[in-house]
Amino acid sequence: MQQEVILASQSPRRKQLLEWAEVPFKVVVQSTDESYPEGMAIAEVPVHIARNKALAVKAQLWGGAAVEAPAPVLAADTVVVLGKKIIGKPASREEAIETLTDLAGQRHEVITGVVLLYGEKEIAFYDVTQVEFHFLTQQEIAFYVDKYKPYDKAGAYAIQEWIGVTGIKSISGDFYNVMGLPVSRVVKALKELEIL
Repeated sequence: MQQEVILASQSPRRKQLLEWAEVPFKVVVQSTDESYPEGMAIAEVPVHIARNKALAVKAQLWGGAAVEAPAPVLAADTVVVLGKKIIGKPASREEAIETLTDLAGQRHEVITGVVLLYGEKEIAFYDVTQVEFHFLTQQEIAFYVDKYKPYDKAGAYAIQEWIGVTGIKSISGDFYNVMGLPVSRVVKALKELEIL
């Protein structure tokens, strides 16, 4: 018996991936604090933020974070990591250009944290994909930033856009994780909870 999932995200990419996987869902979002404790392991950061998103939506819908969730709540958060540094969403054109200049010719990690709340259960995990860019010229970077305006994207790029299609040298791991959701693992978790 398929049950509708509450997607605690307004990301068009996550919506598209769930549609492609034919998972029935509806979107409910609640603004949440995306900060994290100092010293937290990098891979745990997106899980921590995803958990806060899921708990905020659960509290909004059913009146409290401690209440059991009668419908599954799915939240995710994606970070880009270069070396030991988390790269967030760029605040300006200059920051987007600077970020892509740093990523050009380098290998970085994309980590998506996923939290699924249902009843009294929680499934939480993260998925890591290694991405390596070719060297990119300043003209290519400026063209991408000006045309695609990647200000709502961690790492200042979307893999399914021009820069990903033309600029990525190699990927190791789940491609869809870089888009924002390791959707095959999400489907597996939904099956474990007997939602799908």
